[in-house]
Amino acid sequence: MSARMTNPAYLLPDGLKGIGSIFKAVNAGGISHELQELVALRASQLNGCSACVHAHNINLVKAGTSAERIAAVAAWREAPFFDDAERAALHLAETLTRLADRSGDAVDDRLWDEVADHYDEKQVAALILLIGVTNMFNRLNAAIKEPAGATWN
Repeated sequence: MSARMTNPAYLLPDGLKGIGSIFKAVNAGGISHELQELVALRASQLNGCSACVHAHNINLVKAGTSAERIAAVAAWREAPFFDDAERAALHLAETLTRLADRSGDAVDDRLWDEVADHYDEKQVAALILLIGVTNMFNRLNAAIKEPAGATWN
């Protein structure tokens, strides 16, 4: 199985520079690498992006995340492996990934307050940027049919 074409992010280097800047900002936002990967994994699961699900799983394993936590991301609401702050971030990831499923506010006040109870403004900014860029990559990969395990340049 191979992709239809080279990933657009790599084919157009100026785009990759911009994406790199977003990741630099996310990393400066004060949220842990593990949380970044958990949130990106959840958004990628919802979007059915096999390349991203695979990559985030690998990154979590390399970071030392337990197999139980990784496997439970898809069912985080019922799993005992996440604290309240992680649950708020995962809930935000689901909400921002499923914008079309919402009526009214994309992020309601209850969820916003829940997230703000656990993260400062820079961390919330990092989460929002991360979720946005993850959804962008999911869409790029869906368009070109990027397979799981693909190696990028």
